[in-house]
Amino acid sequence: MGKHKILAVAVNHRSKQIDRVQDLFTKYGCNIKARIGLHEAGDVCSEEGLIILQLAPEEENLDAFKDELNAIEGVRSKYIEL
Repeated sequence: MGKHKILAVAVNHRSKQIDRVQDLFTKYGCNIKARIGLHEAGDVCSEEGLIILQLAPEEENLDAFKDELNAIEGVRSKYIEL
């Protein structure tokens, strides 16, 4: 079994920052195998969210992806390898 590379992305102020985040997801889309978005919903639509990405593990440009996400105000991302 190969290694799994996960990128956890916390987004504050979703309504203000999500366009920039989505642009990066599109730019690096060929590296993303799966995506799960989590936030409070229902009576309240939270401004904070968590996005979990499963990435292609051997791609060389993944550090640039993480760095570009972290450059957006209110966005934090961190790799997890399993």
